[in-house]
Amino acid sequence: MPRVALDLNKEEDRAKLKGQWRVGPGFVPGEPNEGLTARLLSSPARLPDYDDSSWDICADIRASLSEGLTFAWYRIAVELPESIDGMSISGARMFLEANVDNYGEIWVDGEIDRSTGVIVGINAQQRVEIPGGAVPGARHVFACLVANGPLAAPRGGVFMRFATLAFESPG
Repeated sequence: MPRVALDLNKEEDRAKLKGQWRVGPGFVPGEPNEGLTARLLSSPARLPDYDDSSWDICADIRASLSEGLTFAWYRIAVELPESIDGMSISGARMFLEANVDNYGEIWVDGEIDRSTGVIVGINAQQRVEIPGGAVPGARHVFACLVANGPLAAPRGGVFMRFATLAFESPG
């Protein structure tokens, strides 16, 4: 099965998708106390139309942020080209592959596949299939919530060890 993968931490690979990571600290970035309030039902940062334009551009998703109990959102909007490195991607299966430290969620266009989109454990790898396959010209928003742990006594910061967008074509 032919496969091509783009390293979303590399500027030249992000350029092929017209994408740029942004990072927003907090469960609800920009809110007091980083949006941590009792009985909050959800964070709007997971939604594809959420305005992250005031967030910092993140040139290196591997850079560790913060200390203590920390949440951060990493977001990237991408536009799919006709082909990547000579391989037509039309109709290919598409996967976001990621590894975060410590806990993470991968939201694709505002939705999460609860069986594959939740990353638990220190540096656990995750592979989420993007519904509908690759369609040239399609736009997708990937929003990754990252938290460090253990929650009662966290150490270190939050970061994404890697994020890859892979295309697998049958035949």
